[in-house]
This record gives sequence, structure tokens and C-alpha cells, in this order.
Amino acid sequence: MTPELAGQLKDYVAQHKNILICGGTSSGKTTLANVLTEFIPSYERIILIEDTAEIHIQKDNVLRFEAKRREQNGLPAITIRDLLKATLRHRPDRIILREIRGGEASDLLQLLDTGHSGTISTVHANSAAQEISRFTTCLLQSGVEIPYKAVKTNIGDCLKVIVQMERRPGARFVSEVLEIRSFDMESDKYDLASVYTRTARP
Repeated sequence: MTPELAGQLKDYVAQHKNILICGGTSSGKTTLANVLTEFIPSYERIILIEDTAEIHIQKDNVLRFEAKRREQNGLPAITIRDLLKATLRHRPDRIILREIRGGEASDLLQLLDTGHSGTISTVHANSAAQEISRFTTCLLQSGVEIPYKAVKTNIGDCLKVIVQMERRPGARFVSEVLEIRSFDMESDKYDLASVYTRTARP
């Protein structure tokens, strides 16, 4: 990425913007999430939620949650959704969720809707525009009965920055950054502002 873009992303973290990093397999989503956590002030309490430990935050005040599969000795599974629901009891200043795959998107959005800003999370999508559709699909998989346009309105209110990663031979780079300003129910469209676009290989 360019130095100017690096400064912009640093500012987003400082401003407690909710950031969603998207991209294909091995495009650098987790790597970028690792980098962005370095800009979080050391005095803030971070809750890190993963299904596999891949983000390594070099801060003192970090509480790590890791999902577990059901074990043969009868111990029940601990899901990402379980961990998100338990997060509030630990007074988080920041919530880092490594990858959104399904209904946990609803639990995350509920946390964001109650004022927990500054979240960094990732989702698999091939474009910034597709990311919004992918996140919406994950929300609808939660089993919570929410009107479709209400879901979109909540996304427009809570998610603020989308960062698209791309992988090409010999390079992984940020290809697009969008700001989500709002969702217009009448036109059924998001008000998106393009902050950065790069289509050529760096």
C-alpha cells in the first residue's frame, strides 16, 4: 500500500471506525488485521476472537478467545457466537474477530449497534461491493427474524470501512477502500464513498 493509504488506515483505527477486511483466500486479510492492531493504543482492552490462532497482537491488555469443536469426551463445542455473547462481560474497548462465516455476523452487529466501535474483522469476498452482500447473507443465516431492509440499515449505521485485499503473482495488496456512510431505504442502496482504488499491480 502507499504511505498515504497506510496513514488513512491508521487514522481509521484511531477514530474507532469499524473496519471489515475482505478478499479471497490467502489475499492478506489476516496479515492486514495484524498490522492494524498495532495502531490500537496500549491502554485499550482488546478481545480477540478466532477459531484458529493466527492473529498475534503485541499488546499487554489482550484477552484471547478461541472456538473449540465438540470433543469426544463429551465436552460441548464453543462457537464463535458463544464467544461473542460472552464478550461484554469482559469490558472490551476493541473486539477483533478474525473471520465471519455465518450467523456470528448478527451477534457482531448487535455489539456494534450498542456502541462497541473500533472493531476489526475479516470476511471472504472477491470485491468490496460483494463483501456487503456476503455480510448480509451471513446475517440472514443467524436465524434471527429481522426485516431485510432493517438488516441493511444496521449495516449502514455500524460498518464504516471496507478494505479489499487482492493477491496476484508475487504480490498481495490493498486494491480498494470504501467508506459506508448510510443506507437509503427508499432507493435500497448504500451511500458509499471511494477512498482508494488500485487496479494495477504495485
